[in-house]
Amino acid sequence: MTEAFEALVTEGVAVPVEGWDFSWFDGRATEERPPWGYARLMRERMGTVASALDIETGGGEVLATVPRPPELLVATESWPPNVAVAHDRLAPLGVHVVAVADRPTLPFVTNAFDLVVSRHPVETLWDEIARVLRPGGAYLSQQIGAGTNRELIDFMMGPQPVNLRRSADSLRAAAEEAGLEVVDLQSCALRVEFSDIAAVVYFLRKVYWTVPDFSVRKYQKRLRAVHQHIAREGAFVSTAQRVLIEARKATQE
Repeated sequence: MTEAFEALVTEGVAVPVEGWDFSWFDGRATEERPPWGYARLMRERMGTVASALDIETGGGEVLATVPRPPELLVATESWPPNVAVAHDRLAPLGVHVVAVADRPTLPFVTNAFDLVVSRHPVETLWDEIARVLRPGGAYLSQQIGAGTNRELIDFMMGPQPVNLRRSADSLRAAAEEAGLEVVDLQSCALRVEFSDIAAVVYFLRKVYWTVPDFSVRKYQKRLRAVHQHIAREGAFVSTAQRVLIEARKATQE
């Protein structure tokens, strides 16, 4: 088992983490999809507006699926390797890719966009989103919900507090405090299965906020425990939490 463990860990460490293409997980990990279909909703909204902003676009994988981009389409990203990937993917489609920090402001003028979207943002700048939206404009986002993947987190780190700021109720309150009207709010729990330790290592490297101080060396014992659990049970099962929120800025009288 030791040789198999070490080989799989080495494999998980070798996979590049740039971008948000998760195809490497095929056959090694699965995650249920939310029922609302964020990518479809985003594409539909994009087809009805003249200007839009995608915050934290990653490598631009989801945004690149828009068949009829608005006349003005801007994407932001904070992680330098992803900025390069997003630029290479999106610039040929006419998308302006802007490197920004996750906080505290968005580098755009007030009332700049009809639509702002974001899939799995690290930080939601509600006041800034409300500022850059035009009157009548909308924000559509699929958020990571409170307590997501807590089974994996607690197994690796011991019991951890749940970030209640990511709950559906907290997201509604934050949107409304920024002056936006919430027109849709849904949440769901999704089954996640890891079939080998390489998938766990790659996931913890790629989704780095799951275990913020993760390294193979530091978590060697816990990784071995996960490996043994998978050998016994066939998979390590966790639960992802997702929230869909759509909020609209009031139309000026």
